[in-house]
Amino acid sequence: MKVTVQDAEIIKNIEPQQLTEYLQSHGWHEDRPFLDNATIWHKQAEKGEFEILLPNTKDLGDYLPRIRELIETIADSENLSRLEILSEFLKNYPHLTIQGFVTQIATPNADKFSGEITIVCPVFDKLRKIKTELLDHDYILAIKAYQERLPVNCTGDLVKENETFILKNPRDIQIENIS
Repeated sequence: MKVTVQDAEIIKNIEPQQLTEYLQSHGWHEDRPFLDNATIWHKQAEKGEFEILLPNTKDLGDYLPRIRELIETIADSENLSRLEILSEFLKNYPHLTIQGFVTQIATPNADKFSGEITIVCPVFDKLRKIKTELLDHDYILAIKAYQERLPVNCTGDLVKENETFILKNPRDIQIENIS
């Protein structure tokens, strides 16, 4: 899956507090307030001094372009790709469709035909393990895909909890036909 810094759905889910914590932990220093809506941050790096304007709230009309600019500046200062920086802030991405391979199936639950599976797929240009809980027919499809080594498509709400990606509310599970 190709995701760019232009993806507004991802960017609007980034909280200013996440950005503040990242900047503090990566050598950035808060310099001063900018009007009532933002703060200015600085970092000295190999390439020189960098400056960021960090909005205080998501309610600002220019929040999206400011965050895009912030991500690009952080990436430049740390010699990382924009997608690597963006993935640091991924905590919640609703209605994401993933495509990958089922690599693990946990023991089914005893009370109903369901269980946890792990799908490996590219998210932000990196292979990631994504855990999800499937029920009934969807669980059967996952077992079949696992046994036959076929890719699956699945839509859900991707969240990151303690460095683990979880696909909540999985739906539209399909096995891809490889010809």
